[in-house]
Amino acid sequence: MALCAALAACAAIPSSQAAGPASLAVTVKQANGLPVRDAVVMVYPKSAGASGPIRFGWKYDMAQANISFTPGTLIVPAGATVRFPNHDKVRHSIYSFSKAAKIDIQLYGRDETRTHAFAVPGSVSLGCKIHDKMRGYIKVVDTPYAAKTDHNGLVRLAQLPGGAATIKVWHPGLRSRTGEHLEAVTLTAGQAMSRPISVELRPLK
Repeated sequence: MALCAALAACAAIPSSQAAGPASLAVTVKQANGLPVRDAVVMVYPKSAGASGPIRFGWKYDMAQANISFTPGTLIVPAGATVRFPNHDKVRHSIYSFSKAAKIDIQLYGRDETRTHAFAVPGSVSLGCKIHDKMRGYIKVVDTPYAAKTDHNGLVRLAQLPGGAATIKVWHPGLRSRTGEHLEAVTLTAGQAMSRPISVELRPLK
């Protein structure tokens, strides 16, 4: 009887769970073969994925250092509050006219910090009213499966549920009507998969 009960319990577990999670390595390159660094890769499984609040393992900080936003691109979950510490000797402001977030933080100085909450998923382009060349980007996401590509254009995502999913790629220079590149993928539970993606970029100002 115990054996029968155990077999019945195993049969009731979906095969995607029994086999364990999937993993996906995505390589983003331009048509000429050059890797695309700091592209944001997001995966949206059609089946239920991780539950609960989305959290990432990095700080939600967009610092100002050496007259630049650091990091140049930051991924945060919707609802996150981002800190903007100023490490420069000069004052900075922060503004954005992006649809996902309107920001107008007035001038503040060295070792001071300002914050802003990002409630709506989308891409946010940041600037400084004093230093026109400063550009930063915040990608607000609504999936726990998101990360940036490295200098080789590679990103690895783990703990994915098996089954059909959509891959979304975002980059501030991406040539796309929607601002994102989308591809369908079928993930196999318990297996590591790879997917090359080719995109077209426009020069950033």
